[in-house]
Amino acid sequence: MRPSGRKLDQMREVSVEVGFTKHAEGSALIKMGDTHVLCTASIEPRVPPFIKGSGLGWVTAEYGMLPRATNTRMRREATSGKQGGRTVEIQRLIGRSLRAGVDRVALGERQITIDCDVLQADGGTRCASITGGWIALRLAVNKLMKAGDVISDPMLDPVAAISCGIYAGQPLLDLDYPEDSEAGVDGNFIMTESGKMIETQMSAEGSTYSRAQMNELLDLAEKGIAELTAIQRAACA
Repeated sequence: MRPSGRKLDQMREVSVEVGFTKHAEGSALIKMGDTHVLCTASIEPRVPPFIKGSGLGWVTAEYGMLPRATNTRMRREATSGKQGGRTVEIQRLIGRSLRAGVDRVALGERQITIDCDVLQADGGTRCASITGGWIALRLAVNKLMKAGDVISDPMLDPVAAISCGIYAGQPLLDLDYPEDSEAGVDGNFIMTESGKMIETQMSAEGSTYSRAQMNELLDLAEKGIAELTAIQRAACA
């Protein structure tokens, strides 16, 4: 029995509220159980210097957690004058994951920045950020297309992410914090709707795992990604 009472292959309840903020070109508040992340997309008529003049667009991301997103207050990273290593790693992951689902030629020479702000954390914040970030990105691109600034749809394939792990010897889908903190094996799976892999992060925590167990987690991840991409499409319809 999972601490949450869910079945082994059952995700937490997922809800999405689009247009959550007034000013961003695309925004979505995604809730995966008690993990809540606000994702916004901002369009800028510029690209980083290393691709300037190439005709290619760019998608990047920033990630942060509010001080009371967790059960004890965290100090704002801005007060320390630098981002932590975990923050940098996660926002790079979000950016490269979302770029994998975008035709950067069709996007044109502009940058879209996805801001992911964790309002409340209960495990899987990077996965929720990627899944919600794609929705915000899709909505922003819709505005570009409606305005005629982009002719061909640059969004190739929905991108989503889900965590899976081995807890008490059992493979689980969509770990919440009590499961994640005690899991013997923990993994994050980023995939497209068509089933293509973008990135897999797996590690054993004081244990090991077999090839067969890895395949079980991949099967669970595919199930979760299919559910999430269906939610993404419904939210953007």
